Amino acid sequence: MSIGEVFTPQEYIGHHLMQLQVGTGFWSINIDSIFFSLILGILFLVIFYIVAKNATNGVPSKAQTAVELVIEFVDRSVRNMHHGQSQVIAPLALTIFIWVFLMNLMDLLPIDLLPTIGEYYLGLPALRVVPTADVNVTISMALGVFVLIIFYSINIKGIGIFVKELTMQPFKHPIFIPINLILEGVSLLSKPVSLGLRLFGNMYAGDLIFILISGLLPWWSQWILSLPWAIFHVLIITLQAFLFMVLTILYLSMASEEH
Repeated sequence: MSIGEVFTPQEYIGHHLMQLQVGTGFWSINIDSIFFSLILGILFLVIFYIVAKNATNGVPSKAQTAVELVIEFVDRSVRNMHHGQSQVIAPLALTIFIWVFLMNLMDLLPIDLLPTIGEYYLGLPALRVVPTADVNVTISMALGVFVLIIFYSINIKGIGIFVKELTMQPFKHPIFIPINLILEGVSLLSKPVSLGLRLFGNMYAGDLIFILISGLLPWWSQWILSLPWAIFHVLIITLQAFLFMVLTILYLSMASEEH
């Protein structure tokens, strides 16, 4: 679709739901999601590095104050939910919270801003700028957490106890091992699935509402709905980042408990 072309509402909505892809079918790669995820991750590292490098014991700057508040909030959340000893969970929780928040925050940009710039200057046929509205991104992050769950379970409890938990719960008789394995396996696999799909569903729905407002209403009246939704959406993007962080801490805490 070229710049200046008049779209029907259906074409406009469909165009904004398209990803910038390489490949086809199952092996397709969403270049836009990967690009914006990496850019926002680098932005997070750069901001925290600059603030840490310029930190002072005297009167802190506004940036240092904001970063310290976020770090204290995440650290307090980890201490309240994880009672084991780990030097990984707190930094991981901070990374997840800020990274997911920044990816969600892209949803507040004007719908046509970056896609129009990409089409005009780079000739891109499509561009989606909210990585967490892509199920591949959220499930990939959830699978990373799942790998850590398995690692902590085996590393802290040992492979024997981990296998015993899968085969001897909730029924403790050996005859029920197949049933226990199915029940515990489903419970274990449901963690990354629910973790990834929850974030994706909420962000996809929020992004779709902005697209619908932009596609179905005249330009001069869009602010009547988009502004209240954007204000409310600030709470959603923050809450979703917090929930992803909290569930990650809880799952790793459960994996670290010795029975």
